[in-house]
Amino acid sequence: MRVTLVIIGAALLWAAAGDGLPARGPGPQEQGPGPQGQGPGPETRGQAIPGLIDAAAGRCGAGWTTAPAGRQTLMLRNGGSAVAEVTLIDAGSGAVHAEIEGLAPGTVRPMRVRLGAGVYALRCAEHGAGDPVTSPAVRITGPGRGGLAVVPVGENDLYGPARSYQRYVAAGLDRLVARTGELRGAVRTGNRGAAKDAWTPAHLAYARLGAAYGAFGDLDDAINGLPDGLPGGVRDTGFTGFHRLEQGLWNGAEMSALAPVADRLARDVRALRAGFAGERVDPADLPLRAHEILEDTLRCQLTGAADQGSGTELRTAAAHLEGTRAVIGVLRPVLRPRFPGLGEVDRWMDRLEALLKGRSSLARLSREERERLNGTTGRLVELLASVATIAQPRRTR
Repeated sequence: MRVTLVIIGAALLWAAAGDGLPARGPGPQEQGPGPQGQGPGPETRGQAIPGLIDAAAGRCGAGWTTAPAGRQTLMLRNGGSAVAEVTLIDAGSGAVHAEIEGLAPGTVRPMRVRLGAGVYALRCAEHGAGDPVTSPAVRITGPGRGGLAVVPVGENDLYGPARSYQRYVAAGLDRLVARTGELRGAVRTGNRGAAKDAWTPAHLAYARLGAAYGAFGDLDDAINGLPDGLPGGVRDTGFTGFHRLEQGLWNGAEMSALAPVADRLARDVRALRAGFAGERVDPADLPLRAHEILEDTLRCQLTGAADQGSGTELRTAAAHLEGTRAVIGVLRPVLRPRFPGLGEVDRWMDRLEALLKGRSSLARLSREERERLNGTTGRLVELLASVATIAQPRRTR
């Protein structure tokens, strides 16, 4: 089982300064005391082991008493029988310094943190079940410097942003229905040039709604699916929607054969709008979607994997960036007091926008331009991963 170790605040954002741990599982140098780093076996569960701090909900924080301020490593052991989540918090404010998710029973993992003088506690929970348990408070003393911590986000904090984003998507769906209707009309006239001209704005209207894809269900594949993995490839009857039209328009398919494809796309888009009126954007999804939109751009648009002939990958990437800005915009009241790197996110979004402005086809970029574009997008994706972590709703009681 993979263990995810997340350092909040300075350690996450300023890892280059040496304040944090990797966001993924530990390397060989961080193995626990048991065979192959798996920690003590089941026969030691429920027993205190010198030097280890229990992360099981029933014994949360057992073994942690006090320590001098500064850098330190807490060796956390799950002595229970269920997968554990453990969070290091400020005992007064509840601000989060670090957390480990997915700590399997009987395993030991290190949590390296930098703590200033103050009072701290551990919060332990069984994965996906029950309320967390808070350990007895531990007082840290001495002159050592502490790192930043982040006040946890609750689902209530995200309801306002989710409602704002819901309105953004609803307006975007209205535009999508209109643009798709124009595309259908152009295809039905048999005018390939007009249909190509109408395809791009219609597809970009959909691309701007990336953070809502999780609420679209199977219609997302019907509207924007790719032929990858389909038995018949581009000829498979399951290949529909925008990319099926793109493949046909730019590769010489008979316009009469594309008319039913355009008809179905228009129906699916109208059904999407009608269905979305009764749906809601899950508030807990928004922070993660802020990161995933451009992660998908890196994988699909900036490799050329999504292109079916139109050469509009970079325009789609720009639409994805616009969608990402919309998510960051609604999350800004939540992020501003918690995320010192928010200004850096804005600056890197501006850099990416400048690189994409006026561009359409990936094939027209030089190698140096592609490297710069990939590097800029990759850096922005890294920063947006911090947004996903910091704004993730957490159980606090």
